Amino acid sequence: MLKIKLVKSFAMKDLGAAKQILGMRITRDRINRKLTLLLGEYIAKVLQRFRMQNAKPVSTPLARHFKLSKHMCPETQEEIDYMSKIAYSSTVGSLMYAMVCTRPDIAHAVGVVSRYMNNPGKEHWKAVQWILKYLRGTTSHALCFGGSDTVLQGYVDADMAGDKDSRRSTTGYVFTVGGTAVSWISKLQQVVSLSTTEVEYVAATEASKEMIWLQRFMEELGKKQENSRLYSDNHSSIHLAKNSVFHSRTKHIELKYQFIRSVLDEELLKLEKIDTSQNPADMLTKGVTREKLSSCSVSVGLQALR
Repeated sequence: MLKIKLVKSFAMKDLGAAKQILGMRITRDRINRKLTLLLGEYIAKVLQRFRMQNAKPVSTPLARHFKLSKHMCPETQEEIDYMSKIAYSSTVGSLMYAMVCTRPDIAHAVGVVSRYMNNPGKEHWKAVQWILKYLRGTTSHALCFGGSDTVLQGYVDADMAGDKDSRRSTTGYVFTVGGTAVSWISKLQQVVSLSTTEVEYVAATEASKEMIWLQRFMEELGKKQENSRLYSDNHSSIHLAKNSVFHSRTKHIELKYQFIRSVLDEELLKLEKIDTSQNPADMLTKGVTREKLSSCSVSVGLQALR
């Protein structure tokens, strides 16, 4: 019906179901009701463009030995001349596109290296190359959707004072529909928090705003959400959010971060505890081990195609 109406107004051709959009390949298994989104061809082109197609793969997007900061920015003329020949911004931009489309597993790593776009140093470039090496070994990873389950769930986590320059903390959240990621983010918080509880509380507030938007979007699609749950692994922040008494020790928290309390009072979503080992948002806040990364990726529907 929609196609018929569009044809009456626009000159167009019906090419059938979409198979590829902006480098993202779409495959459908209608018998088993499965759909996959793969960015393998795009990643291969990026690797070739930046001469990393033959690089040795690594198991994580950002190794723990990378302790990036502004102190690593070029200081000598030799370093400045060397980095002027490096396509740092273009490479990070290409990684951002991959991250936004189908790769939540590199969100934290890309967020870290993007902080130094205006004046990157050699160590920053090595970190970018490390991400490319990780993609080199995971080109077949795709988001896999399937089944009739359309329940919206969210996972949120935070890393206290992870940024060495500003000492700001990192918020990470991921939302799934039917067990597969549809929205994710890894970013620095706008304020400097004073405790782990505050960090997690601010992160939960940001995640709750995204969940409200997703709920309304799902309702427009005819999939109204009745039991949406947001999971956090910090018991203190959950207690603070559910407590209607505004404690004196939290007066310094900006008013906008009290939004989550009104959301919980109106029962628009439920905030519940989850064990850290089962929280996939953990990979969005800091570098994790290979085993943890694999567990988080599978939890949000990111799998290697055979």
